[in-house]
Amino acid sequence: MTPTPLLELKGVTKSFGAVAALVDANLALDAGSIHAVIGENGAGKSTLVKIIGGLYRRDNGEFLLEGKSVDFQNTHEAKAAGISVIYQEPTLFPDLTVAENLFVGRQPYTRLGFLDRAKMRRETRELTLRLGVPIDPDRDARGLSIADQQVVEIAKSISVGAKVIIMDEPTAALSGIEVERLMGIARQLRDEGKGLIFISHRFDEVFALCDVLTVMRDGSYVATNQTAEVTEDEIIRQMVGRSVENLFPKEVAEVGDAVLEVENLTSVGVFEDVSFTVRSGEIVCFAGLVGAGRSEIARAIFGVDGYDSGSVRIGGAKVARKNPAAAMRLGMGFVPEDRRKQGLAMTAGVQTNITMAIRNRLARFGIITSSLEEPSARNWASRLHVKTNALDTEAQMLSGGNQQKLVLGKWLATEPKFLIVDEPTRGIDVGTKAEVHRLLSELAGTGVALLMISSELPEVLGMADRVLVVREGRITAEFSREAATPENVMYAATHAPEVAA
Repeated sequence: MTPTPLLELKGVTKSFGAVAALVDANLALDAGSIHAVIGENGAGKSTLVKIIGGLYRRDNGEFLLEGKSVDFQNTHEAKAAGISVIYQEPTLFPDLTVAENLFVGRQPYTRLGFLDRAKMRRETRELTLRLGVPIDPDRDARGLSIADQQVVEIAKSISVGAKVIIMDEPTAALSGIEVERLMGIARQLRDEGKGLIFISHRFDEVFALCDVLTVMRDGSYVATNQTAEVTEDEIIRQMVGRSVENLFPKEVAEVGDAVLEVENLTSVGVFEDVSFTVRSGEIVCFAGLVGAGRSEIARAIFGVDGYDSGSVRIGGAKVARKNPAAAMRLGMGFVPEDRRKQGLAMTAGVQTNITMAIRNRLARFGIITSSLEEPSARNWASRLHVKTNALDTEAQMLSGGNQQKLVLGKWLATEPKFLIVDEPTRGIDVGTKAEVHRLLSELAGTGVALLMISSELPEVLGMADRVLVVREGRITAEFSREAATPENVMYAATHAPEVAA
């Protein structure tokens, strides 16, 4: 007899006005199993998670927990039923201690009515030790790394007796070592009989960690597979409805004169003596470990951050220090790593976001109107295939992949000579990745000089004309496209400086 699934959804639907987020969602999670849910951005994964977690209510379909029908009115009811959701960005209170965060809303009291801090500290210490990551219960959450914050969230889930733990893109901001640690914790929870739902775009993690995977596309269920019985190519075909044969569509571009020239750039304690050039039609990639200083160098080049010495030139003209407006006037653009906080106005519409950097150019006699913005916004939304019903749709309502296209559109509208793209495909699906890669290659073909930062080595090797390896704030190696291999790039990222042709 087949055991009853711990959690099961059958034919679940959910619409927001005229937009159908879920059309036919199905999921069966067994106890003692790690179950991946994968699909392109906009496939319905986030909506599914929010229904399970009680944030949304389904319109139709069945939702069973241990064989019994449930209909959560809110997140409190879902938590009380044993469901815990751990998001990509933890939601701890920064000014509370680890122990206080663990027991927020359910603090224990002594018989005399005083807060039992000793019990809070003791149980916090026991839970984090159980997870193999001892954390000081009295430490403020503000100082914790993302990885340690996630451990606290997991400990909180265990302490309230969660049976179902959902991890939504939990590894996006973690280093390799932190990912391994989190995966070890996930396996431990599985072995204790809990059911885990794992949302990730990283196939290597899905295949290394998950027992089962369910594929969604356009809000509908596609297939459920035993991980050991399916290949990555088969999963991609199920996700996108087609074969993504060329994930890195790198076109041959004519490389011209130097557009960006960086000389001896130094910010004391952050990066030191950084010198390199990027030529028209060229894609140069920064590779290296998280924390190596890649993003900090890019931010200084664009003028978001200052630096102590050195120079930055665009087309031979010196770029003023710590002055993004001056960099933009010289033809520089910057797609930041954190699109939500630094790249977009999340409550503004698609049109406003796309034209944000060119509003002065579009204005007539100092006045900007919707009719002046609309042609440019519609052009770039169309060219980038931004999936939206209307140009006034708020950015926060778009999927992660469409948000990334929106940031790109904002900077492409400026017609840049030089463009920095920091982690351009982080957190987006494989189909959208291929679109972004195609777009970057086409830009290079038009003569734009590009500096790309990526923590995904296949992306670096697939897109770069040259690879610059950054280690501890220094460029330690440079490789041509032909000379760059996974082995020598990783060696340069982890060992003493070594320069190769």
